[in-house]
Amino acid sequence: MIQPKLFHLSKVTLLVGAISGISSPALAGETAKQFVETNCSGCHALSKPESFTTTRIRERKAPDLYYAGNKFQEDWLIQWLQSPTRIRPGGTFFGQNVVAGEDRDIVPKDKLPEHPAFNESEAQVAASYLMSLTPHDDLVSDVDYVPKPISGAIGRMNFTKFKGCVACHELEKGYGGISGPEVYTAGARLNPEFLYSFIKNPQAWAPKTFMSNLHLDDSEVQKLADFITTLSKE
Repeated sequence: MIQPKLFHLSKVTLLVGAISGISSPALAGETAKQFVETNCSGCHALSKPESFTTTRIRERKAPDLYYAGNKFQEDWLIQWLQSPTRIRPGGTFFGQNVVAGEDRDIVPKDKLPEHPAFNESEAQVAASYLMSLTPHDDLVSDVDYVPKPISGAIGRMNFTKFKGCVACHELEKGYGGISGPEVYTAGARLNPEFLYSFIKNPQAWAPKTFMSNLHLDDSEVQKLADFITTLSKE
């Protein structure tokens, strides 16, 4: 995660204070937009890129946020912004960061700077604006997904052996691949409809993503989504 462009604390305080004292939702929203653009746009795309290329995917500093409202759960986002932890062990693009270790590829500790933490008010302001970014409502509107309980043993075998997802994603901290985001927190982090839709067709969300489209039928997508959701509860 790359440190975003920050501005002086007095300006942060001024913006947050302005939002808390504004009665007009429209004006408050505009101020929240200014706060997020000032703090986050240096690393994250807050609007849809003009073009999608593999070069852009490799060189971007941080994940795209222009569809954050379709992707995240707001409660999780507010908490994470106050105490950020690394979700992508290998960074936004692992190929630029990993080196060979004795047992597996590793990322040197000094390779990826930590994401700065917001205070509670700042996190609420940022999350409220990010959750308003929903350009892909069309991709989730037709999703009829309700998480269901699943056997942990069967779900794990499906995830690791049958589908091979563990090659890219950490199933638990320290176990699994590091080229993609961890999945043991994904059930709490991601909207259920996004999770289902992204597994089914990753390229519909991010045309040049390195996530494979396994062309799964609905029942197989359900199994993976259910297992990932169960992991976060465990």
